[in-house]
Amino acid sequence: MIRKYTHLAVLIFILIFSNVKAQNRIDHTLWDQLLLLNVSKDGIVDYQGFIRDKFLFNKYFKSLSTQRPEKKSSKEEKLAYWVNLYNAIVLKMIIDNYPVESINDIKKPWKQKQITIDNKQYSLDDIEHTVLRKMNEPRVHFLLNSGSKSSPKLWNMAYTSRNINKALEEHTKQFINDPSKNSIKKDNVLISEVFEWYKNDFNDGNIIAFINEYSDIKIQKKSKKRYKKYDWSLPEN
Repeated sequence: MIRKYTHLAVLIFILIFSNVKAQNRIDHTLWDQLLLLNVSKDGIVDYQGFIRDKFLFNKYFKSLSTQRPEKKSSKEEKLAYWVNLYNAIVLKMIIDNYPVESINDIKKPWKQKQITIDNKQYSLDDIEHTVLRKMNEPRVHFLLNSGSKSSPKLWNMAYTSRNINKALEEHTKQFINDPSKNSIKKDNVLISEVFEWYKNDFNDGNIIAFINEYSDIKIQKKSKKRYKKYDWSLPEN
C-alpha cells in the first residue's frame, strides 16, 4: 500500500517538526511526508490520497509563496525549491480538477498563473522557461513531473539542497535507461519527446552525445533517431 502511515501519525509529525523551523528557512518536510504517503517508488500517484491530505498539501503550497531562496542561496537550494514548486503545481491542478484522465483536460494548464512570489505571478511555463532553464542544468528536465506516464516519474521524496545533485545524476540515468521512456539500440533509437522539445538544452543540440553519457547502451553517431509518442495519461493505477 502506498499510504504507509496513518493521518494521525503524519499530523503529529508535522505539528512537532514543521512548525518549529525558522521562518526564513525553506522547509520541504511536509512535502516529503506527503510524497512518501501518496507516491510509490515506481512513481504511481495516489491522487485520491492527496485529495484526502489536501489540508496538509495546501499548507505546504502556501509556504512556498512566503519562503523562497535568496539571491545568495546556493544553486542547489534554488533548484530544489523551483523543482518542488513545479511538481507541486502540477499536482495541485490535477487534484483541484480530479477526476481527469490527463492534465491536458484542464484548460491551459501550462499558462495558468498558480502562485504569487514577491508580487510576481508564476505559471508552469514561467517556472520552467524563465527560471529553471536559465540555470543551465539540462538534467533538471528529468526531475520535472508533468503528471503523465511518459514524463519523468514523481519522486516519492522532496528535493533538497542536500540531495539534488545526486538526484540529478541518478534520475537522468534512470529516465534514459527506462525502456518505457526510451528504446535504445546501437544503431536505432526511439527516444522521449522530451529530447525533441528541449533539444538545445542537451549538449547544444547533440542529443546522442548527451544520452551516451548515461545510457547503458552506447549509440553510434550515425544511428537513426526517432521520437516516441508522449502518453499524457495520469500515472495512477
